[in-house]
Amino acid sequence: MLICRKRNCRKKTAFNTSFLSIGLLLLLFLPSCSSSGGGEVLPNPQVAINAATATLIPTFTPTATLTPRFTTTPLPTITPTPNPYTQYSVDALSQRSYGGGVIQIEGTLAKSSVFTRSIFKYRSEGLDLYGFVDIPVGQGPFPVVVMMHGYVDPAEYSMLDYSTRYADALARAGYIVLHPNLRGYGASENGYNPVGIGDAIDILNLLSLVRSQAGVPGALEAADGERIGIWGHSMGGGIVLHVLEIDEDIDAALLYASIHADEKVNLDFFEFDGRGNFKLQTTDEVLRSLSPSTYLDRIVTPLSIHHGDADTVVPTAWSDQLCTDLATLQKEVYCYFYEDQPHTFQNSGDTLFIQRMVAFFDQKLK
Repeated sequence: MLICRKRNCRKKTAFNTSFLSIGLLLLLFLPSCSSSGGGEVLPNPQVAINAATATLIPTFTPTATLTPRFTTTPLPTITPTPNPYTQYSVDALSQRSYGGGVIQIEGTLAKSSVFTRSIFKYRSEGLDLYGFVDIPVGQGPFPVVVMMHGYVDPAEYSMLDYSTRYADALARAGYIVLHPNLRGYGASENGYNPVGIGDAIDILNLLSLVRSQAGVPGALEAADGERIGIWGHSMGGGIVLHVLEIDEDIDAALLYASIHADEKVNLDFFEFDGRGNFKLQTTDEVLRSLSPSTYLDRIVTPLSIHHGDADTVVPTAWSDQLCTDLATLQKEVYCYFYEDQPHTFQNSGDTLFIQRMVAFFDQKLK
């Protein structure tokens, strides 16, 4: 019998037969070794030997079902938040149709030797909207200007408000002027109007009606539907910018102390939204999709921009920036800044503005 412990081996010459059975059992437990050694070899701890049968019995028997030590929770599925204002983006508004219905004359307000002023009514998006129209005396056809007033407290607004003098000046110069009362003003019904886009849709509907009724017996029989301009003061200027990016068939546009083309700037600056409405609560990305500043490259209409440097309502710098942006895009733009003039011009500044206004439309529409 050899007993191996590390590298030293010696031979036993005598032994007691009474230890035979024990010796045999030890042989079963001891690993074989050689004189070359290599370190003590330990028994495999995974198995044991039954002395009676000398068969290997596993010390670990797997159960039928293994329970993992931990489980992973699947990551939640991320669903993009839908944009509730998608239908009001410039892209969406450019894909829809406008018009339907008719422009109706509801009564006469005044007559002169130069023009007649009447009340008109039309429907837009299910709303009854009103305004006044100045129609020059004569056969026509006369070019058309659609004019949008600025913000006034609706409780203090009247159909013939401050912007009437500008409509009358154009009528005396030979233009049919439609001056709608915007949503919630005068007799016009109110409706959902996020950052003034409801108003823009109403004007797009009105422009479509002007084209379809121009030259046809009725309210606009004397109108020339091929020569159309638009005009907007303050919040009305924001409407003009929206409309220009959707309707490429407008021949001339005038901005008068307009609010900013970026709706985020308007929301950050004004107590409300620049239009008297509660501020829209949404992301900057959504506001970009609703802002004319994002789509200035789509404008193909010549613009005339006017702003007083004493304006305490809308910063003059906004019109200055717009002029720079449009010029950079190589758009046709004419910019005028008036010394000591407030948000709505007065006296000689107002007279000069009216002269430039008429001259601009004469150049582009006549």
